[in-house]
Amino acid sequence: MYRKAHVVAAFILTGALIGAPDFAAAVDTPNPAPPQSSADTAKPAQVKPAQAKPKKKKVRKPARKPATEKSTFLHDYRRAYDLVYRNHDYAGGIQALRALGHDEHADVATMIGYASRKLGRYDEAKVWYDKALDSNPRNARTLSYYGMWHAEQGNRLKAQDYLASVRSICGNTSCREYAELKSAIDGTGTY
Repeated sequence: MYRKAHVVAAFILTGALIGAPDFAAAVDTPNPAPPQSSADTAKPAQVKPAQAKPKKKKVRKPARKPATEKSTFLHDYRRAYDLVYRNHDYAGGIQALRALGHDEHADVATMIGYASRKLGRYDEAKVWYDKALDSNPRNARTLSYYGMWHAEQGNRLKAQDYLASVRSICGNTSCREYAELKSAIDGTGTY
């Protein structure tokens, strides 16, 4: 029996030295746990199993941010744009554009001039094109429309001057503003 106990003790010691994870496995019953202090006995230590992190719930964003002055302007401008260009409601478009309160803006003034020209109000259209060019003298759309205004008035040479200006701004002859004015001058299109 002495020899058997000696072999078991040597086996346990060898396992402990080489870092065996469960060196008590060589004996039939494991060694009793060391006595616990009174603090340890009050609440046994609990090990929680690893759990997957809960998925975050998606927070629904409001359908629309509160309107700012800029977003309101853009919304109303697009509405006026649709009235003029898509619906061909020139009088309604002018009214909507004037309601924006930004007549000094080159795009607003240009569109008012365009709608006025389409209504046959050429003197009024000229005023708005001049106002747009005062705001932005290099606005290709304004120059193109003003060139069309001149072509419709029978002043082909002045319209060609505007065509040259549009070409200079675009840097080529393939931009939309150039092509539209060129077709109006040549009599192959109206806009």
